[in-house]
Amino acid sequence: MKIEGSKILVTGGSLGIGKAAAGILVKSGADVIITGRDRKRIESAAKVTGAIPLVADVSNSKHVEETYQFIRKKWGKLDCLVNNAGIGSQSTHLTEVTEDDFLQVYKVNVIGAAMMAKYAAIIFKEQNYGNIINIASTAAKKGYERGTVYASSKFALRGMTECWQAELRKHNVRVILINPSEVTTAFGDPERKERPERDNRLRSEEIAHSIKAVLEMDDRGFIPELTVYATNPW
Repeated sequence: MKIEGSKILVTGGSLGIGKAAAGILVKSGADVIITGRDRKRIESAAKVTGAIPLVADVSNSKHVEETYQFIRKKWGKLDCLVNNAGIGSQSTHLTEVTEDDFLQVYKVNVIGAAMMAKYAAIIFKEQNYGNIINIASTAAKKGYERGTVYASSKFALRGMTECWQAELRKHNVRVILINPSEVTTAFGDPERKERPERDNRLRSEEIAHSIKAVLEMDDRGFIPELTVYATNPW
C-alpha cells in the first residue's frame, strides 16, 4: 500500500499506540482521523500528530455509525482501519470474575472492534480494496493466570481476524493482526497516565513502526499476523 495520500482511521488515537501510529502515518503522507472518548485528550493528540480528531466511542453503536458518516462526507473513501481502541481489565481469579467484568471489556475489545470493522468492510467491498489492522496482544496467543477476561477478549479478536481474512480476501482486503507484548503506555490505568519508558520494554513507537511496515508491503501480499516482543525484557 502506498501510504502517501491514503486515508486512514485510527481508533483509540488519543494516547499510546494509537497516537504514535497516527503520528508516523501522518509523517508518511497519510490523511488520518483519530477517535477517542475524551475530547481534551483527542484534540491534544491531534495537535501533536497532525491527525484529524473525532470524539467517538467504539462501544457506542451510534458513535460508530456517525464515524463512518463523517468519513464518507469528508473523504468519500477509506484505505485502512487501524482497530486499536481497547481496554484492560483487573487481573481476577476465575472464582472472582463477574458478568460485568466481561461485558465492560468485551463491549470495547470485541464488539466495538467488530462494529468498526463491519462499516469499514462495507466501504472496502464497494471499493474492492482496503486494509484492516487489528491490535491484539501476546495475550491473544497464550493465556495466563487471572487473565480470563482480558486474554479471552484478545483470543476473540484473533479469531475474528481469521474469519475476516477468509471473508474479505476475495475483495482485495488485507486483514492483519498485530500482537504487542507489554508496552509502556497508559493502558490499564483508570486515570490514563502514561507509564515512564524503560530501556528494556517496548514503546508505542515500536508498534507504530510495525503498523507502518505491514501496510507498506505491496498490495499483492500481506502479513496475516505479526507478534512484537521486547528483545530482552529481563
